[in-house]
Amino acid sequence: MTTTVYDVVVIGCGPGGSSVATFLARAGRRVLVLEKEIFPRFHIGESLLPCNMTLFREMGVLPALQAAGFPRKYGAHFELGNGSIGTRFAFREGRFNREPEAIQVERATFDHLLLQHARSSGADVREGWTVGKFAVQPDGVTVEAVDPTGAGHQFQAAYLIDASGRGNLTGNQEKLREPHPQWKKLAVFGHFENVRREPGEAGGDTVIIRLENGWFWLIPISAEKTSVGLVLDQAEFAKSAGSPGEIFQNWAEKNPAIRRRMENARSLGNLQTTTDFSYYNRRFASHRLLRVGDAAGFLDPIFSAGVFLAMWSGKIAAATVDQSLAQGQPNGRLFARYEKRVRKGLMFYWRVVENYYTTPFMELFLQPRNHFDLPSAVNAVLAGELEGGWRLRWRVNYFFLLVKLQRRWPLVPHIFFGPRRARKINVA
Repeated sequence: MTTTVYDVVVIGCGPGGSSVATFLARAGRRVLVLEKEIFPRFHIGESLLPCNMTLFREMGVLPALQAAGFPRKYGAHFELGNGSIGTRFAFREGRFNREPEAIQVERATFDHLLLQHARSSGADVREGWTVGKFAVQPDGVTVEAVDPTGAGHQFQAAYLIDASGRGNLTGNQEKLREPHPQWKKLAVFGHFENVRREPGEAGGDTVIIRLENGWFWLIPISAEKTSVGLVLDQAEFAKSAGSPGEIFQNWAEKNPAIRRRMENARSLGNLQTTTDFSYYNRRFASHRLLRVGDAAGFLDPIFSAGVFLAMWSGKIAAATVDQSLAQGQPNGRLFARYEKRVRKGLMFYWRVVENYYTTPFMELFLQPRNHFDLPSAVNAVLAGELEGGWRLRWRVNYFFLLVKLQRRWPLVPHIFFGPRRARKINVA
């Protein structure tokens, strides 16, 4: 078994792994990335946030993404399944947003571009390599991996970064995973053509159709192709009759907001399913080891924050390791700061998603009032503004207070998920 020494070994080259590898390689560090799959490969999670654009510029990958011709995303549209009420949030109208737009991506192409960029930045990126065991010692880390031919290899490095996604390699080996006690969901999804879109720039929006006990997503990923998915509680799916495709079709037909968009749609392949069990690890950082993206924690994708959280935490992890390498030894204070900052960001969206599944939250969310700039605060959450300072934070906390009050004293009209007469779409 051969042994090779690096500054950093990164497990996984999804958006989190590619971002951390790019930042470290551009800082002059010797980086090895071990990715078990061969790119390009299919993946869901196609809707990005405006704050991703800042990271793309900092990584130097934005020109390549612009050249790929991904659809531009100027806002997000939320609507009840019965079509009775909906709201569009235009990112450029949010007072606390630094970026006015995002992009929608086909992940096979997007992730491959990020991997290639990490490689061209100087990282040693190896595809088809499966990491098995790892060990953290006082003076470094050791990683064992199998190459595409089945031969075993051993690598040594000063630091290890786990970007293995929901595979959660190091968290599972250390038994750190804490699943959410209630969020056990299942998604049925696929790519379609001829899905009806709104005219103009709103045609590039992510559309979320909220049902009483689930939701649909519609994400334009090219001029012709749209990603469409249905998310249900796993128990709800289990008691539904039929194949995944039949269950998807039944739910689409009985909800007018999705039915009108899908009436001429044609599937571009078999529908797929995936379980969606939200969790977080009890530790994001330990001696010489950092976890980024879904390897730190995974939450329900309703607000499309997954790719941004992965790349944002990847940037912070790269800076943490780079500073530790410059100092010549692990800096416990830096690692503790990483833990605190990334956990705060993940728990921020965790709180938002927990509230999203309550009716009072949806009542306020779908009927925004220009009260203390609260629509701009909600807009900022949708844009990925995790660290917007006190002027944003107090408004978000105030919004959650209003959600609690809405449970007892209606501040806005109640909403109903059954058949209702359509109302005019709000624009926030």
